[in-house]
Amino acid sequence: MIETIVLNVGETITRDDRYWTSWADWLGIPRHTLSALVGAVVAQGRDNADALRLIRPGIDIAAEYAAREAAGRGEFLDESDLYDDVRPALSQLRELGVRVIIAGNQTSRAGELLRGLDLPADLIVVSEDWGVAKPAPGFFARVLEAAQAAPDRTVYVGDHPANDVVPAKVAGLRAAHVRRGPWGHLWADDPAVVAAADWRIDGLAQLAKIVTG
Repeated sequence: MIETIVLNVGETITRDDRYWTSWADWLGIPRHTLSALVGAVVAQGRDNADALRLIRPGIDIAAEYAAREAAGRGEFLDESDLYDDVRPALSQLRELGVRVIIAGNQTSRAGELLRGLDLPADLIVVSEDWGVAKPAPGFFARVLEAAQAAPDRTVYVGDHPANDVVPAKVAGLRAAHVRRGPWGHLWADDPAVVAAADWRIDGLAQLAKIVTG
């Protein structure tokens, strides 16, 4: 019996379009250039922020982030950034009595913005607030604390094998890989995903079936 479902943020509940296009605009480069570089570095197993370092070698990302915020061009989220199935799927899970948590690798500012959307979730937490990020075991230890359920009754939902599916399984959780966003599609049929994921889904509406069996 599944008691808690924990969802990743980027490309699981929110689209990353705005995040990367805003960085491209800030750096004064074509949006497609940065988008393609993000895809390239992630496919190589690198940090997606390496795309910014390729565009501007030696960039101080934290300083640029602060400068964007000071200029009024910092992080922003609204309803249009959510995938269409987020609200109905999360609402259905709560109606089924499931504890719903949103937990991903985001800044504290992104966490504030997410909480401001009044999503149907019991808890919204981000890595910067916890001081530990995926795929570190410490992140998933915090997930289990927040879940208030046994590991085998907790499902972590995400699109990225190395950040979501595999470390969740190592931590003893159940894992659902969602085929959406660039990484979700890229690795949907990867042997590591097939082997590690308890479920492979095409959207969040399928989570209710996981709960009801």
